[in-house]
Amino acid sequence: MFTHLSNGKMPLKTPLRLAIISMHTSPLSQPGSGDGGGMNVYVHQLATALARLGNECDVYTRALTRDYPSSVLVEPGFRLHYVRGGPLALIPKESLPELAEEFASNVAEMMDMRLSYDAIHANYWLSGIAAHILKHEFNIPLISTFHTLARVKAIADPDEDPIFLAKRALAETEIIQCSDAMLACSATEEAQLRELYKADPSRIHTVPPAVDHAFFGPGMPSQARRALGINADPLLLFVGRIQSLKGPDIAVEVLADIRKTFPNAVLAIVGGPSGKSGEHQLTQLKAQSQRLGVCDAVYFVEPQPHERLSTYYRAADVCLVPSKTESFGLVALEAAACGTPVVASAVGGLQSLIDHKITGFLVDNFDKDAFSAYTRMLLTNTELSDGISRHAQARAKKYTWLDSAKRLQNLCSYLVVKQPVACE
Repeated sequence: MFTHLSNGKMPLKTPLRLAIISMHTSPLSQPGSGDGGGMNVYVHQLATALARLGNECDVYTRALTRDYPSSVLVEPGFRLHYVRGGPLALIPKESLPELAEEFASNVAEMMDMRLSYDAIHANYWLSGIAAHILKHEFNIPLISTFHTLARVKAIADPDEDPIFLAKRALAETEIIQCSDAMLACSATEEAQLRELYKADPSRIHTVPPAVDHAFFGPGMPSQARRALGINADPLLLFVGRIQSLKGPDIAVEVLADIRKTFPNAVLAIVGGPSGKSGEHQLTQLKAQSQRLGVCDAVYFVEPQPHERLSTYYRAADVCLVPSKTESFGLVALEAAACGTPVVASAVGGLQSLIDHKITGFLVDNFDKDAFSAYTRMLLTNTELSDGISRHAQARAKKYTWLDSAKRLQNLCSYLVVKQPVACE
């Protein structure tokens, strides 16, 4: 992809100074509840890897309270800045677009006080609105990572507010038209940007997220369960925010079916409510568990520090990822790195991440019976499960944050010698 950067005709500019925008959620916030999820992990790990390559990364996020310090040195080369943008309070994401201009103005003041930047990297569409303003303020390249896309969500979940999604899609289109580069997490997301937003293919670069192999690696399930205080055999696992798009209800259905064969099976749901309907979804899950007679076998676990999740992955026999949409599927990758077989929906980046019947199983059309059938196969066939585990671990080793950071670094080095893209 970047062969033209290393053929000796164009020297790479390093080190780089990057302004990374993560408006609605801090990379230091707990993933798994509220607005915190895979994006928190992505921004934190990518900024860390970039800093360890010798670059300077300033991450700007919205301040939620006066108790926050104005800046935090996360590690050498990676500094986090809390910036005022509207009230010092947690407010719904739906109300944040109108605060983006104020947030951008305050970020601009901080950027003025620091050395000049080589590029801006916006994460999520809300950050993109602010970063679009900053691009023109400082005349520097804009790199956008959307993580999720409104038009994809509209297709995946008809219950989403169509008026709000239409407004969001319009904002995403404007950001895309003025982005010097867009980072797609997978080939599927690249196609979505092209087909649903008419994005310029030459400006789309696939840079997948990765996994921290220092924390996420194989281990003894029995020891992991002992460490967690879980006495279950077999153990099914769901990791993610409790919201309709993540499909936790399918995981409960699978448990109920599996217990017909394995009466001692247990499901651990690690994550908290998210979004306007999160609390309602949690109430529904508990009612569903009661209705299916498995309420005593469903453990609701509060969101865990990211590195502690590895213990849950190692403890599980199968990790279920029944999402309606996933730009990448970080949970599936982390589980694979720990050697835990994954049964996932055949959507988004999961289709690129998982080789069906080799590194895991993919289920079409969110078929609950197929989820149960594949899960039962893994639980009853040790040879199959062990083979999936080995192949998944080998595949996961190819995804490192250092490699992702190098790709982004090379891309930035290329962009800084070009004239920034003008708005269409």
